[in-house]
Amino acid sequence: MTDRANPTVSVVVCTYTPARYAVFRDAVRATVAQLREGDELVVVVDHHPELLGRVTVDFPRATVVENSGPRGLSGGRNTGVAKAGGDVVVFLDDDAVPRPGWLEGLRAGFRREAVSVVGGGVVADWEGGRAPRWFPEEFGWIVGCDFRGLPGEGSPVRNPIGANMAVRAAAFGVVDGFDTTSGRVGALPVGCEETDFCIRLRRADPSALIVRRPSAVVDHRVPRARQTVSYLFSRCWHEGRSKGLLAARLGTADGLSAERRYVLRTVGSGVLRHVAALARGDVAGPARAALLAAGTVVTAAGYASTRSPSSPVVVSSPAGV
Repeated sequence: MTDRANPTVSVVVCTYTPARYAVFRDAVRATVAQLREGDELVVVVDHHPELLGRVTVDFPRATVVENSGPRGLSGGRNTGVAKAGGDVVVFLDDDAVPRPGWLEGLRAGFRREAVSVVGGGVVADWEGGRAPRWFPEEFGWIVGCDFRGLPGEGSPVRNPIGANMAVRAAAFGVVDGFDTTSGRVGALPVGCEETDFCIRLRRADPSALIVRRPSAVVDHRVPRARQTVSYLFSRCWHEGRSKGLLAARLGTADGLSAERRYVLRTVGSGVLRHVAALARGDVAGPARAALLAAGTVVTAAGYASTRSPSSPVVVSSPAGV
C-alpha cells in the first residue's frame, strides 16, 4: 500500500549523447546519493549502443535500458515510465545536477492526494559563470530554466519545466504517456511535450493538481553554444511552432492560456524594466529590452507559421505561469 507521506520514487534520466557525459555523471551521482530504500534510478539511452554500454558499466546502481520507442525525449520518457516501479516518477534532464534535498523536496510535494504533478526549481548553470549581459531573465525558458514571472512555492501551474518534474505514477493510467509526435529529438530546440501531457491529464481528471515547488532545485547546465543571440532566436521560432502545433491539437484555450499571461504581465513589464536600467548605469539594459521584444515577435511568427491566415497570432512561452 502506498504511503502518501513517503512515496517511493523512480528517477528517470534520458540521455542521448556522450558529449554531455561529464555533467550526466554528476547528475547521476547526485541522484544516487539521495535515493532511499525502495527508490530506483532508471537511465534510458536514446538509440546509442556505445553509450548504452558505457552507462551500464559505469552505473551498476541504475537500471539502464535502451529507448524502446521512437527516437527522442518523449519516447525515452515513456520507456522509463514502463520500467519504473515507484509511486512517483521523477524526470531529470541529463544535463541537470540536483542540489542536496532535491528529491525529498519533490517527494514532499505529493503529500496532498490531489497533487498529480510537481515541478521543481531549475536554475541556470552558465558555462563561464554568468549569463551574458544582454540576456533578459524573462527568457530563462529559452535555456530550459526558470524565468522571471513564475509563481512561488506551492502555486498551481499549467505545466512544469521538463528538466525537473515529478508525476504520480497513477497519472500514467489516466493518460497515455508523452506524445512521441512532438517534443525534442536530440539537440533540436523544440518542446511542449510536458505541456501536452499536463493538458491531457487535466482534461481527463479535472481534479488533478499541478504545482510548482521551486525549493527542490537542480542546476541546469547552459553551454556556450546556447549563449548566443542566434540560438535565442532559433529557440523562440521553434517554441512558437511547437505551441502552434499544440494549439492545433488541443485548442488555444488550454494550449495558450499561460502564454497570454506571460506576454501581458512578464514581457511588457520586462521591456520597461530593462529600458529603465539604463538610468541606473546598466548600459546593457536597452539591449535586453530589444531582445525581449524581438524574441517575442519571432515566437509569434513561429506560431503563425503553423496556422491558417485567418487564425489569431498569439505568442508563447514553454512553462505554465
